[in-house]
Amino acid sequence: MKKIVVAVIGCGVIAPTHAEALRTLPEVELRYAVDLLPERAERLRSRFGFTRALTDFHQALADPEVNLVSVCTEHAAHAEPVIAALAAGKNVICEKPLGANPAQLRAMLEAHRRRPDLIFGGIFQHRFEPANRVLRELLAEGAFGQLLNVNLFMNCLRTNAYYQADAWRGTWAREGGGVLINQAIHHLDLLRFLFGEVAEVTARCVNAAHQGVIETEDNAALALRFESGVLGAAAITNASAENWRSGLIISGTSGYLEYLDEQPTRMEFGSDERNAEIAERFRRALAAPETLPGKAYYGGGHRAQLADLVAAIREGRPPEVTAETAAGTVRLVCAIYASSRSGNWMRPGELI
Repeated sequence: MKKIVVAVIGCGVIAPTHAEALRTLPEVELRYAVDLLPERAERLRSRFGFTRALTDFHQALADPEVNLVSVCTEHAAHAEPVIAALAAGKNVICEKPLGANPAQLRAMLEAHRRRPDLIFGGIFQHRFEPANRVLRELLAEGAFGQLLNVNLFMNCLRTNAYYQADAWRGTWAREGGGVLINQAIHHLDLLRFLFGEVAEVTARCVNAAHQGVIETEDNAALALRFESGVLGAAAITNASAENWRSGLIISGTSGYLEYLDEQPTRMEFGSDERNAEIAERFRRALAAPETLPGKAYYGGGHRAQLADLVAAIREGRPPEVTAETAAGTVRLVCAIYASSRSGNWMRPGELI
């Protein structure tokens, strides 16, 4: 079994989730914890058993045995280490969003085109959660009949203090946006995972509750048309009194589902027997234990996604979530912002 030697670049909020997931996988060595703040790098090193703590990621890239780099920096700082790691011959996994703006995204994808032999993936861990996979199977099986429309809502709370604690948050230059590119991007990615590519989108984004604190949006409403013809709508905010609540309502000619916090809460599939059968499929999926500690809204998918990526390196195949797959969701977010600015319908596939 090929040994995977890891450098984690960026030792902030999400890095412990990567480290915890990676250290549970066979023949994976955590070698370098890298952060501009030496105390933060040392904290991650000592907690998870990395060999060394560093402040310069180039030192980690100079080690010929490192064959996986996990990029966990702030949004605007993703591009530099990703591009450098690919140039140094390292496989890469990058946290969401892959890029904070179209220029960064283009540069990273171009760096990978120069090294197509390397694995480059982007984190969207909710694709790996068992209940979401059951829902995708039901859609693929045609359980809803002709799919008519889907409605998404996502409510969470990010206070003024949250934004004031880190200078990069709530800025166009360093975060790349607000609630859409940070919190709701996971839910927008699930729309693509479940219903396919978005053909066009129109949106309005506003700063409703954080005036004078952030320059980006905390509230958005949008309408979508998927390439399949299915229509969708979404209402999204991170200024809600109800913290971390999300859901989908899916309507079809043969099926209806209310899916709250990634659990079915109401369904109608034509008969009690069929409802019971589908409910049991979800029950079995939800009975699987969470595999990681940490914030509940992360879910348990990081370990499964990182396990898939490590297996892809060993097997010489693309990971389930490639960089191009992850880039598609960033394109959708950028199209939403462009629509809000212009007032026009935008086509994500024509961006970047």
